[in-house]
Amino acid sequence: MVENQEKNIENKVAIVTGGAKGIGASIVKKLAQNGYIVILNYNKSINEAKAIENEFNNVYTFKADVSNYEEVKSLVDFTINKFGKIDLLVNNAGIDLVKTINDTSIEDFDNILKNNLYSVFYTSKEVSKYMINAKVGKIINISSIWGIIGASCEMAYSVSKAGIDAMTKSLAKELGPSNIQVNSIAPGIIDTDMNKFLSEEEKKQIIEEIPLEHIGKTEDVAETVLFLANSDYITGQVIQVNGGWNV
Repeated sequence: MVENQEKNIENKVAIVTGGAKGIGASIVKKLAQNGYIVILNYNKSINEAKAIENEFNNVYTFKADVSNYEEVKSLVDFTINKFGKIDLLVNNAGIDLVKTINDTSIEDFDNILKNNLYSVFYTSKEVSKYMINAKVGKIINISSIWGIIGASCEMAYSVSKAGIDAMTKSLAKELGPSNIQVNSIAPGIIDTDMNKFLSEEEKKQIIEEIPLEHIGKTEDVAETVLFLANSDYITGQVIQVNGGWNV
């Protein structure tokens, strides 16, 4: 357990959705190491979530399916009741779908949008009202390079991530007068379980297209989250973290 952190109400309070594994876990750890009280939201990955909670004494876990509005309300209510504020919301939770459009069922499409896009609407809707009252806050959404350029056989996923970027820009304009910053981070290929389906040959081909000539780490995204969390004059932006893949 990290001993130099204390559960201090003076600390900034962050919610990170999908915080148990991959990019989300790196974000949780990075924020906790930098003095945030972090509410780690998870749905199914209880063992991974509890392991991180046990590592830090300023991380709390909360189970909620963020594609369900009522469960999102419970997550936000828990945070407000315990700490009285939310300084930072990181919308990281999401799922992938690799199918052609003709193989993508109506249920598939609905499921992707509910998990990846509706969840961001739900959390932002619930959290923003507290931020508006406080006249301060930051929302950081994790989208994807595929939301910018589209991906073959990942139409539903690409649409959901493009929607996140559009929501980011719209909310930045709407919430800016309340001193709330809203930004997106669009990772390229990152070394996570979501990309385990790629063969070594496919990875090699992708790396050949990346100017920095390597796949990104979850830490790269976490560092960008911390940068935006510390910034006071960046909003409405989609920050690409992709090694130059989309130059």
